[in-house]
Amino acid sequence: MDDYELVRDVPDAETFCALREAAGMSPRSLDGARRGLPNTVFGVHVDAAGETVAMARIVGDSGTVYQITDMAVHPDHQGRGIGTRMMDELVAYLDREAPEDAYVNLLADVEGFYERWGFESTAPASRGMFLRTNASEDP
Repeated sequence: MDDYELVRDVPDAETFCALREAAGMSPRSLDGARRGLPNTVFGVHVDAAGETVAMARIVGDSGTVYQITDMAVHPDHQGRGIGTRMMDELVAYLDREAPEDAYVNLLADVEGFYERWGFESTAPASRGMFLRTNASEDP
């Protein structure tokens, strides 16, 4: 991580959208990113040579529920401990700021990564679900 700088803030909306795409994540609209990013509870991004190469953030109500989301590392920078460093920062924030018995969740696309911070699968007790809006389709 010597060549990388961790910044305790979210990237701008354009960088957010581009980094999600580069990391192979589902797209988010620029309008959605511009609306949503200011509502971040806590976020980090990682810069290398003046370019943002990774990001992660926490969203929620800052009291009862938090969600870790938008964890992305550009493929050219994966395997260097950047994701671990970002998760360490997010979990440290939760340890400091989240009230007792707050619920922290995430949806993971990577097996075996988040468990080291105590995350467990909810199945079969519960299951993750989602609904994606699509304003471009006619009703």
